[in-house]
Amino acid sequence: MPGWTWAGASQRGTAHAQAGEHRQDAFCVLAVEPGYLIAVVCDGAGSTKYGGLGAAIAARVLTNRAADWIAAKGRMPTPSEIELWVAEVRLMIIVSADRLGCAPSQFAATLVLAVSDGTSAITAHIGDGAIVARPAGDTALVDLSWPDSGEYASTTYFLTDASPRLRISVINHCPIDRLALLTDGLERLALDFAASASHRPFFDGLFSAVAASNTVGADRSLSHKLAAWLDSADVNSRTDDDKTLILASFG
Repeated sequence: MPGWTWAGASQRGTAHAQAGEHRQDAFCVLAVEPGYLIAVVCDGAGSTKYGGLGAAIAARVLTNRAADWIAAKGRMPTPSEIELWVAEVRLMIIVSADRLGCAPSQFAATLVLAVSDGTSAITAHIGDGAIVARPAGDTALVDLSWPDSGEYASTTYFLTDASPRLRISVINHCPIDRLALLTDGLERLALDFAASASHRPFFDGLFSAVAASNTVGADRSLSHKLAAWLDSADVNSRTDDDKTLILASFG
């Protein structure tokens, strides 16, 4: 039976390293039978005290809720279910903030989620970051979700906003054999903002590597190589932010 192979990694940005700060990105990935992939990347706001914790809570809870849904229902989650899960994450953040004696906004984080069974997909997105896919049998790339910039330069939207700008898209009858999720630390490498399209040279080699894997599910070796590349001088010379990337191949 066809299934997903995936690799994922997250590395601290040089700006955080120089300031002695922790990485604030988080990600979770699960391959769930029969043939589902659940992937989430989140970026904690650098200006907040617990943004990294907010990102970790969101990534873990949303991945687990989606996995539980698929195990119980045997089908893709609905937009209404995802809205409920996001509301649950917001409630968990409110409780955590109360325990720590701070405002929920101190847990501000973005959200990028994708669930796919290879023939359809659903995405959910708050803030920046992106989701890129390749339709099966094609060489072109499709941008399933694009960064949502804030009202002012270098700003975006967060899970903890009073009215979070949650964007949910359902993609039916469009088989997908490559999927990538990334946080904003890689946007300038992976996305062509002038053309409002993903930068194909960035993805072609990365997708080829995961497609060549003989592993079903998580390819740990490839994930380690991806982590090393994300922390390489070549990447760090072009971005000083945290960077997280999930790559998946269906077949």
